[in-house]
Amino acid sequence: MHDIHIIKQPILTEKSTFAMNEQKKYSFLVAREASKDEIRKAVERLYKVRVTGVNTQNRKGKAKRMRYGVVQETTTKKATVTLHADDVIELF
Repeated sequence: MHDIHIIKQPILTEKSTFAMNEQKKYSFLVAREASKDEIRKAVERLYKVRVTGVNTQNRKGKAKRMRYGVVQETTTKKATVTLHADDVIELF
């Protein structure tokens, strides 16, 4: 699987921005079938940084009521990547 297909987009929220600045942790929306090793290699290749840890979380899509019935949102996978103390990713 290619790096572009593994990392879909960074997650930029208030909580994740605080973690970026204080703890060197970056959150990404990733492909559901990607493993921790694949995510680590993709981030290291795309951003030229050293990754010290990867945590993943499967987020189940919510069921929403619509006029024409119940619609299930897609299930996504979130990866929180911890970087080496000297490395920084410029997302802004």
